Amino acid sequence: MIHFKSSFRKCLLLCILSLAGTVCAQDDSPFAAASMKIGVIGAPPQIDGNIEETEWAGSAIIDLRFIQFQPDYGQASPFRTVVRIAQTKDTLYLAFEAFDEEIARLAAAKTQRDDKLKDDDSIAVLFDTFNDQRTAYGFQTNALGTQEDFRIADNGRTVDTRWDAAWLSAAQRYEDRWVVEMAIPFAILKFDAGSDGIWGINFLRTVPRRLEFSLWSEPSEAIYRVSSFGELLGIQSPTPVDTWQFIPYTLASYEKGESAEIEAGGDIRWRPSSRLGVDLTLNPDFALVEADVETINLSRFELRIAEKRPFFLEGNEMYKQRIEQFYSRRIGDITWGAKTNGKLGQTDFSAIVTSADIERESSPGTDRGDYAILRMQQGLWNGSNIGLLAANRDYFGDNTGSAGVDSTLFFTDTLGMTAQLLSVHGPTSDNGLAWFVRPSWDTARSHFHVRYTNLDEDIREDFNAVGFLRDDDRKEWDTNLRHEFWFQSGVLEQIEPSVNYNRFTSQKGELRSWNLDARVDFTFRNGWDIEISRSEEFKLFEKEFRNDSTKLEVEWDGRDGRKVRAFVREGINFDSNFWLYGAGLDWLIGDKWRFSYDFTLLELDPDPDLESTTIHVFEAIYAFNTDMYAKLFLQTNSAISKENVQAVWVWRIKPPFGSLQVAYQRGTSEQGQESEQDDTFFTKLSWVF
Repeated sequence: MIHFKSSFRKCLLLCILSLAGTVCAQDDSPFAAASMKIGVIGAPPQIDGNIEETEWAGSAIIDLRFIQFQPDYGQASPFRTVVRIAQTKDTLYLAFEAFDEEIARLAAAKTQRDDKLKDDDSIAVLFDTFNDQRTAYGFQTNALGTQEDFRIADNGRTVDTRWDAAWLSAAQRYEDRWVVEMAIPFAILKFDAGSDGIWGINFLRTVPRRLEFSLWSEPSEAIYRVSSFGELLGIQSPTPVDTWQFIPYTLASYEKGESAEIEAGGDIRWRPSSRLGVDLTLNPDFALVEADVETINLSRFELRIAEKRPFFLEGNEMYKQRIEQFYSRRIGDITWGAKTNGKLGQTDFSAIVTSADIERESSPGTDRGDYAILRMQQGLWNGSNIGLLAANRDYFGDNTGSAGVDSTLFFTDTLGMTAQLLSVHGPTSDNGLAWFVRPSWDTARSHFHVRYTNLDEDIREDFNAVGFLRDDDRKEWDTNLRHEFWFQSGVLEQIEPSVNYNRFTSQKGELRSWNLDARVDFTFRNGWDIEISRSEEFKLFEKEFRNDSTKLEVEWDGRDGRKVRAFVREGINFDSNFWLYGAGLDWLIGDKWRFSYDFTLLELDPDPDLESTTIHVFEAIYAFNTDMYAKLFLQTNSAISKENVQAVWVWRIKPPFGSLQVAYQRGTSEQGQESEQDDTFFTKLSWVF
């Protein structure tokens, strides 16, 4: 076992002094927000990635170099970008020419919708359709025409890529540039049809080979800061139309040793106005939800698992909180659900009602529980907001859940605060409280915060009927300081040190935990990245524990979709020596094949509960085009003898919702749980009317 405690503390002190000096010396860079007037065209252009001047006659054009957010903050990008934007009575049209003198180095690796297009050369448009400086839509495309759409909330603090909508994009590559065309229907957006014709807007371009993010309007202190968007003038929004959309599905499945099954269900989407949407789901299909990827959990607390079911994803960005009152994975299989979201004045709202199966604690089987969630957020100054969230589960007359207020405040471009106060109700919580306050200082390069959290005793069980809380009985302090150093020449491209300290006691004042983490990340211009981190902590459970660990991670990133990585971490964890090893790669062959593999090995000594684990995760994807692909997924976890296999072919006939899927699957379950599912074959057809 290796110990660095004395040198670690010295390095930590130097890190803090270096960070503090840099933070204090940095000045804000003022920029003027841009504005443009949209063009109007009579006939829609063909969306094929080939700009015909006659098709785009009448569009507004900007031809310039965007302003860098990174690596050279505030300076013009070395890459020229030409943007055209216009509208017809029912659709917005955009065309981008992304000039590049080294077109052979273009990164175009992502073929799956919503698959982190920022890692590719990509172009995005961001619309603040209510011009409220808080919320926005994002539409992003790479040189393959792959789409990523997302919602932005809390003035850029929350970006949720799980939102999906039906829009068109196409891309082509030329000798000196690559071109994207987009068609975005008004019908997929919420907006104020009676407004003065002004939307917030920004354009984003990424160039991964130089880690570049650049923006049309001022870069401000965060990439997605909505209050820093420019203005799009002259929007002629269509007259609101009462529209309906029906998305039915049928599913046929056969599991070895079981009888064949046929299911049917679907979603109904009603849009009574340009500000409001209503969704109803009947017997929603979750059969093709991806398996939860296995991970190593060295803590004694529950792991959070991402939601993947379509019904819960619309409007999900509004539910992002530090003390998470609504965690949709608490809701099991549902037979129906209803949801509405929209905007009233400057107030955003979302409401969900549904019922689901709940496993009985006293006997085998399930009973039904009814759920209701209400979320509201009121806009304030400079992109700030204050919100209300109430979440409740009714189970045999016992109402459990929480209700409270939260706020995201921006006092200046760099000084802000988040805060939350809520009350927990139920048979064991005795109306206990949970709250926190977190002032922070953020620039494009630096971050510093101090957070205090108070969680009353015995609130976790009732809170977790609908929410997600790992622990209660806490009085907790937390602080974090980090800074990015960028270099315009030389071997090193970036150094990012950070340090975090966390400490909490029980409500009676007994020390339960402290934790000190320090990390420094070195990014080299040739694509290599080295991260070194050190952690020391005290934990009180059935007795006192002193845990510590040191980690070294090395990665080569070709910045074109190819990555190779490996790490080793060793230390002491709850009286056991541990060694954690990992390796992985992401690779591509041409524009069609994508491969990824991750290996993790945990060795414990002693290991009384036989928790030493080996995990393998492999995925191969072949993209026939942007709307048709085949995927093979394999996963094993030795600690629970878990094996998952999935082979699936998907054709999005009417993307993103209408599709035909054929699959074979063996073993699927939540993370950390063994699956008993045998060989299963199924096919599903969903349509859009």
